[in-house]
Amino acid sequence: MKKPSVSQALRAMSSLRPGSHPHTPSVAKVEAAPSPRHSSTVDNAVYADGRRVLSPTSLEDTLSGCARFSDSMAWIGLYRPNEAELAAIQKEFDLHPLAVEDAIGAHQRPKLERYGDTLFVVLRAASYSDEREEVDFGELHLFVGPNFVVSVRHSESPDLAVVRQRMEAEPELLALGPVAVLYGILDAVVDQYLPVVSGLENDIDEIEAQVFAGDAEVSRRIYELSQEVLDFQRATLPLVGMLETLRAGFDAFETNLELRRALRDVADHTAVVNDRVEGFRGTLREILAVNATLVAQRQNEDMKVLAEASNRQNEEVKKISAWAAIFFAPTVIAGIYGMNFDAMPELHWQYGYPVAIGVMLVAMTGLYVMFRRRGWL
Repeated sequence: MKKPSVSQALRAMSSLRPGSHPHTPSVAKVEAAPSPRHSSTVDNAVYADGRRVLSPTSLEDTLSGCARFSDSMAWIGLYRPNEAELAAIQKEFDLHPLAVEDAIGAHQRPKLERYGDTLFVVLRAASYSDEREEVDFGELHLFVGPNFVVSVRHSESPDLAVVRQRMEAEPELLALGPVAVLYGILDAVVDQYLPVVSGLENDIDEIEAQVFAGDAEVSRRIYELSQEVLDFQRATLPLVGMLETLRAGFDAFETNLELRRALRDVADHTAVVNDRVEGFRGTLREILAVNATLVAQRQNEDMKVLAEASNRQNEEVKKISAWAAIFFAPTVIAGIYGMNFDAMPELHWQYGYPVAIGVMLVAMTGLYVMFRRRGWL
């Protein structure tokens, strides 16, 4: 059976959904628009039979090199290009203006779109910073045509130089054309997700320890980590549909069997990552609920301690008030008879003093018995 061409595979992927913008990219033009003076080109190569045959220094040289070699492929890597650079590439490779506009503006969600025989792919790379215990995200745009790949990076990650070296070390894989390059980049991006998963898992373990240790700052960390997990899921979840679309296109035209198997492997890894991330979200929700319960318990315990202290204070106040009342009665009597007035009852009576003392004792005893019965003493 004759091996299908790369353009057939791309057209197969294009036919899976309606609404295309058909056009035919071409790299056979020798005359090109003048390249802008500023260059963000990281690497530029022309490959034939899976081997680098040229390393052009300009877009014009790339186009002329593709015209010299049959079944060749151009792979241009750009880092934060300006509008002029992308405009020159757009003209020569017939890229759709909407895709170019997205590549310039960046901040796109992961997606796979087709414009005729050209695929436009947006990927969100991720890496974990051990020092800051945070996930860093990068953005990558790919234009994949029948005989060219243009990669546009807006961040340091992913390092496509590593991908290029790996592909160049496997000429038989690189000979499969742009779809093989697309697979290599997808595989590298998904592989970088695994350390992120491990880093997030370690953070969750640390948070669990903080929760049961009663750390007051753990609620904030749970919220921040939940946001990181959500952002990470937004980067990984769309890949499931994108890879399914690519697999369907590869299967439709019986693209190289090993390449199809490799793409299935990437899809499996992506599914594992998404399952883990979804599990992280569930775990964080449970941790947040447990933390809220523990905080409520600690608050209840604190309130109980405060209530007990308040009760003890009330008991002391009662005792103090009772004894104050007991000693207040004789004080009143003594104060009245200490005013030194002549016309006072029983002032000159022989038994006046013992009677006054007796009244004081009776009043104190009565008050003591009353407070004792009420539990104040």
